[in-house]
Order: sequence, then structure tokens, then C-alpha cells
Amino acid sequence: MASTRETKAQVRVGEQAESGGRPRGRPRSFDRATALEKALLAFWEHGYEATSVSDLTRAMGIGTPSLYAAFGDKQALFAEVVREYDDRYGCFGDRALAEEPTARAAVERTLREAAVAYTAPGHPHGCLVVHAATNCTTPEVEQSLRERRIAGIAAFESRMKDAIAMGELPPDTDAGALARYVGAIIQGMSQQARDGASREELEALAEIAMAVWPRS
Repeated sequence: MASTRETKAQVRVGEQAESGGRPRGRPRSFDRATALEKALLAFWEHGYEATSVSDLTRAMGIGTPSLYAAFGDKQALFAEVVREYDDRYGCFGDRALAEEPTARAAVERTLREAAVAYTAPGHPHGCLVVHAATNCTTPEVEQSLRERRIAGIAAFESRMKDAIAMGELPPDTDAGALARYVGAIIQGMSQQARDGASREELEALAEIAMAVWPRS
């Protein structure tokens, strides 16, 4: 019996040596990226507050222990979802600001791409960051989403101030008000997409919104 126990112990030591000195854990039985995408779609469809942990585990196809082990709690999972959303679906405004030569071109491109992104098939309509804040009663999440929206408006305001300095916009332009106007249009487009507005309808709205752009 002693010889058998020694042999088993030697096997365990050998296995640990092969795995870098650490006991081998149970392999994850699901694809993390796929589970994250499913969580993203659930939050996008229902918002933060209305999406329960049981809703998430059902959508992701995993158990509650696996969710907590892989992503942390619901709030931590949502924070990762928002980062993923920004990288994959919500970065069109940042790209437009970085790539377009004028503030007007950047705003017009942002609105037109919002019309496309907010009505694209294969995922919920509208903007996750806007929709997830609806009826949100978790202060940390509400604050985080608010800060993201404010940061987006601030990025437009900064670009508009540069445009004023360069003579693209009249010197008396209120950059802050113009940036908030753009933010209001984008957020309104998100809600209208949720309510069933088509890409063409939102593109028409974008065209009307650009008609008030100040002329230098």
C-alpha cells in the first residue's frame, strides 16, 4: 500500500512539473469571447438594470459560478461589455473625429454612420451606452455611463474649438452648445432606432441636423 501511495504522489509531482509547478485546474468548458458577446447582446437589448444574473447565464449558456469565475460580478461584466461595445460597435465617432479634415465633416460622418450602426441587422438597435442607462438605479453604473456620454460631447467640443481657432467656424460660435446639440441628435437617433426608425429615416434626420451648421 505504501508503495502505491508513493507512486501516485510521484505521478502528481510529475504532472505539476510538466505544467510549470502548478496543479492543473479544471479546463474552462466555454469560449470566453463568445460568452462575452452574448452578454453584450443581452445588456444591449434589455439595459443594465433589467438584465439579471439569471438572464445573463441563460443567454451566455454558462452557470453562475462560471460567470463569476470568468468575469467577476454583474457590474464587472458590464464594464467589460461596454469596453467591448466601444471597440466593436461604438467607435465610429472617434474615428470620424480622428480622420476627417474638418469639424463639419467629422460631425456629418458621425451622424451618417450612427444611422447605419443603430439600425444594422444582427444586433439590437440603438446605442448600448444610451439604452443601458434607462431606469438604471445602480449609482456606479449610472455614473460610468454618464461620464462616457459627457466625454463624447467633450471630444466634439474640443474639435469645434479647434475649428473656431482655424477659421472653420465663426469666432462667436458657442462650441459647447454646438457639441451638446450634436450629442442630443446622436442620443435621439439611438432612441428613434429603438422605436423602429429605419436607416433612411435617420439619414434624413442627419441631413436636417447638418442644415443648422454655422457658416464661417
